[in-house]
Amino acid sequence: MNNMWNERYAQKEYVYGKEPNEFFKQELLKHKAGKILLPAEGEGRNAVYAAKLGWDVYAFDSSSEAIKKAEQLASENKVEIKYILSSFENSDYPNAFFDLIGLFYVHTFSRDVNHKKLIRFLKPKGTVILEGFSKEQINNNTGGPRKIEMLFSEEELQSDFVKLTELKIKKEELYLNEGKHHQGKASVIRLTGWK
Repeated sequence: MNNMWNERYAQKEYVYGKEPNEFFKQELLKHKAGKILLPAEGEGRNAVYAAKLGWDVYAFDSSSEAIKKAEQLASENKVEIKYILSSFENSDYPNAFFDLIGLFYVHTFSRDVNHKKLIRFLKPKGTVILEGFSKEQINNNTGGPRKIEMLFSEEELQSDFVKLTELKIKKEELYLNEGKHHQGKASVIRLTGWK
């Protein structure tokens, strides 16, 4: 899997673009800057956006090529991000450390385990913001895994984040325009919740 992502991110262009995810952009503006974690952050578009708004940004990804691109983007924007090479399994931060955790198109086979682990890193009153492909995305050819078990359902996310309050989960059809791999009509699920 790492080889596939390294191969994809080794291209000169930013395969998902340099602009932040639209839902992340909308939601982040509702919060006072603090410490943020962006798991599987890829080429850094969301991390750099958050850093420009004054957030103390932490991120990890299993692709070394992604991290190089993210560091280049941070340098271009004159911001700093704390970005490390790590898998979900090996990621480790202090409990109750982050004010916000953002998950954008993070699809793994160990979805429930990973989501529950991340909640430990979140401070009380901390927020989770998530956007990812729903199971209906299997019918579209506009991005995302081709294995249905890696795609999200509202019920699965409800179960993963059951410890959060004011949990809002909504499936939406929208048109993606995020680099060449997220283009066109897509079925996504958006989630926000508080610890």
